Amino acid sequence: MGTMLQARDYSATGTLRDGRTVEIRALRPEDRADMLAAIGRTSDQSLYRRFFAFKRGFTDQEIDFYVNVDFVSHVALVAVLQEDGGPVIAGGARYIVGPPGQAEVAFAVDDAHQGKGIGAALLHHLAAIARQAGLTELVADVLPDNTAMLKVFKSSGLEITTRWEADATHVVLRLP
Repeated sequence: MGTMLQARDYSATGTLRDGRTVEIRALRPEDRADMLAAIGRTSDQSLYRRFFAFKRGFTDQEIDFYVNVDFVSHVALVAVLQEDGGPVIAGGARYIVGPPGQAEVAFAVDDAHQGKGIGAALLHHLAAIARQAGLTELVADVLPDNTAMLKVFKSSGLEITTRWEADATHVVLRLP
């Protein structure tokens, strides 16, 4: 019970490579419009790397799935920056629990904010929540050309196993 509350109310701040402060916090239902705005600022290529398909429009059901998470079987965090006097969602990460002890992770950072350490910060906090929830592995399938995401995983400090397949690199991160 405590873990669930903590994940749902999660909030931490960190510093990005460019010195700016980022808040990593739990996704909230009221983030729906800001999340859709972030998707709107994301290139087709970046969306393809996230969804493995060219995706521009999302149905209301898909949006509900991504926004209304239970913080037990589905945990989602967002990275929030202050820009032009207000908060901007620059990226997000989530995990969905699968087989016992394991969850699949996925990340997206809009193009303007890539390369600043947001993915690494999201992974750090998501892994901490997963570990606290008793998970032992985070898994991801990464498109072969998505070198930035592979680098985030490799530099995470977590034990990593990669298996290259024809259409994707399968990554397993062990949570100590």
